[in-house]
Amino acid sequence: MVAGGGTGIGLACARALTAAGYSVTVLGRREAPLLAAVASGAAAGLLVADAGSPPPLQAFSVLVNAAGVAESAPFHRTPAEMFQRALEVNLLAAVALTHAVLPGMLAAGHGRVVHIASTAALRGYPYTTAYTASKHALLGFCRALALEVAAKGVTVNAVCPGFTETAIVADSIARIAARTGRGDAEARAELTRHNPQGRLVQPDEVAAAVLYLCGDGAAAVNGVALPIAGGEI
Repeated sequence: MVAGGGTGIGLACARALTAAGYSVTVLGRREAPLLAAVASGAAAGLLVADAGSPPPLQAFSVLVNAAGVAESAPFHRTPAEMFQRALEVNLLAAVALTHAVLPGMLAAGHGRVVHIASTAALRGYPYTTAYTASKHALLGFCRALALEVAAKGVTVNAVCPGFTETAIVADSIARIAARTGRGDAEARAELTRHNPQGRLVQPDEVAAAVLYLCGDGAAAVNGVALPIAGGEI
């Protein structure tokens, strides 16, 4: 199961898992991108549902949680509602999805849970207080649960990408350009400067890390926050 599997990092994860022989179901609220993922061969099936209130998912031995929201604003312009949205989507939806799949994994004695966090789970960025707080919370949830299930055949890990070439980051670049009057190239440079390699991370690079964490070779990797950020973290 790949939540948020219709676009961006989630779609790249679905494609990589399918290519490796997994039977992948993509979950999301919007049907159109999920249908496109299935039509392209990136997934075998789809489930239209809110990640925050999923149906029982006990048949899945792998959960990749790539659903998320990223909003930015100076703190003095960040209302409580923005914090609430960030926590609901980036933390509480991950909790709900894990609740849905974990009983089946524990019964089978095997399972892999991988949350797509962010380098914002490991450090702070200006103008992202709500987003950063929610990703820190997601990583704390991941690390605590990993210890609870460590002896039960289930691993829980997080992948922490830096700024990645997705529609969300494209929107951020457009907002920077509009706010500052800079061109797109200058706005893009504002984000790529965080990566010592001087570039945006590619979704397929994040998917490769997820694929590793889902495999048998990562059975001893548990409670880890794996940065995919060119050396930023």
